[in-house]
Amino acid sequence: MDGRENQLQAGLSSFLAAEWLPGARVSDLARIPGGASRETWRLKAHAGDAIRGMVVRIDPETSLIDTDRRTEYRAMEAAFKAGLPAPETLFLEEDLRWLGRPFSITAEVTGCQASPGGITLEHRDAIGRQKWSLLGRIAALDPLTLGLADVMAATTPATCAMEQLDYWAKVIETDELHPNPVAHAAIRSLRRNPPPPAQKLSLVHGDYRTGNFLYSPDGEIKAILDWEMAHIGDPLEDLAWSLDPLWCWNEPDRAGGLLPHKEAVRIWEESAGLEVDPEAFRWWQVFAALKGIGIWISSSEDFHSGASKAPILAIAGWLMTDRQQRILVDYLSPHSMHRFVRVVK
Repeated sequence: MDGRENQLQAGLSSFLAAEWLPGARVSDLARIPGGASRETWRLKAHAGDAIRGMVVRIDPETSLIDTDRRTEYRAMEAAFKAGLPAPETLFLEEDLRWLGRPFSITAEVTGCQASPGGITLEHRDAIGRQKWSLLGRIAALDPLTLGLADVMAATTPATCAMEQLDYWAKVIETDELHPNPVAHAAIRSLRRNPPPPAQKLSLVHGDYRTGNFLYSPDGEIKAILDWEMAHIGDPLEDLAWSLDPLWCWNEPDRAGGLLPHKEAVRIWEESAGLEVDPEAFRWWQVFAALKGIGIWISSSEDFHSGASKAPILAIAGWLMTDRQQRILVDYLSPHSMHRFVRVVK
């Protein structure tokens, strides 16, 4: 172990001894690669005969996106209590005396992986059906019944779309290192043509895509991850993000590299108890690509300013911005409407 790992292990041992079981200690501390919003570590917690696998997420000095750890933790906690596959939440700690930064701890979900590259042809369709069925179940939830009103901004069906647009437009305007005419054209277009009010307000995961869930070797989704952008809003926002062409990789005919787009939408509709309006969905598809540009621009700014030298920020800022701009250009083309309708009809 290096000095950083020794400090973390000692701090976590002290914390768990105080908040979990007396005499608790930590072993097998290992960094989980990937991700850019939190440092994520796997560990074994020991106390007498008790041994429990845990995962700790620690606030970084800077992040690809600005998120609130309490919102992330409470959203994941609510999803778990609602019976969705989400990691069991154990501790949220904002006192800096333990690790020098705030952190949260969840139960470890074992025997799974998240990499899209590990999904086999044998299990691809089954995982896809689960993916959009679960997203529909999230859309069916009432965020107020879940008790999330105190950690998520209030909104209305008529205003939630433009509030999200204003937020991401500000991110782009604040963080862009050079002009981004495609992004600004999309902002103007979305403002000129607001969508109809949301059918309902739902818990929006905010980053629901292939790669953000854990699946077992037999093709079962065991845990939905990365709730850091969760908020209350239009459930079509999550659906559009999950179907963004960026997540299709080299399989443009399969949403998230898993299912044909129309099948994914049909499964979502059945699970959510909602019907996708093509006009509203087109707006959210353009928004999803714009939001992606906002995230990648923000990562570029962090790397450029020296706030972080994490390679993932540079790679995302370079490759993803270019791909997302191409998606936006395609969406804004006057001949593109047929593609939106074909996805949902």
